[in-house]
Amino acid sequence: MPPEQRRAAIIEAVRPLLAEFGESLTSKQIAAAAGIAEGTIFRVFADKDELIDATLDAALDQEQFEAALRDIDAEQSFEAQLIEATLLIQHRVVDVWTLLSHVNAKRHEQVRRPMTDSAALADLFGAHADRIRTEPVNAARLLRALTMSLTHPMIAAEASTAADIVDLVLHGIGTGVNE
Repeated sequence: MPPEQRRAAIIEAVRPLLAEFGESLTSKQIAAAAGIAEGTIFRVFADKDELIDATLDAALDQEQFEAALRDIDAEQSFEAQLIEATLLIQHRVVDVWTLLSHVNAKRHEQVRRPMTDSAALADLFGAHADRIRTEPVNAARLLRALTMSLTHPMIAAEASTAADIVDLVLHGIGTGVNE
């Protein structure tokens, strides 16, 4: 297996272990999960810290998230597309939070970065620009921010459904009746 593929496979095997065991995961667990010899880990990574850092970086990389958003079927209704996108955002929020809650606080500083805009989500809104009253990139930011705040386990006692979040984004909290 080429080195970059081996590296990616080890990182992928470590993600669930890191979420379950935190930094106390062992090289034996990693090797078993990745289907490799323990020594192979350290031919790819200098030490366990480098592997954990690489796993966190991979979890925060937006490339897979963007690809998943672009795979949403454009033939669906606008609402159905947004619900699917919101489910992806919710999944990402919980996955990243789970990983970060199982690592040392010093690693939080290493991975802290501002949220970047999602071009794929902005494009989804842009394809329905006649249905929104703000710029697509702003609509994407609002959906992500609201989804994060209504999903994050440390903020929301119980996560809102994707359908409820999309309804709130598209229709607000008002009744539509003017007094």
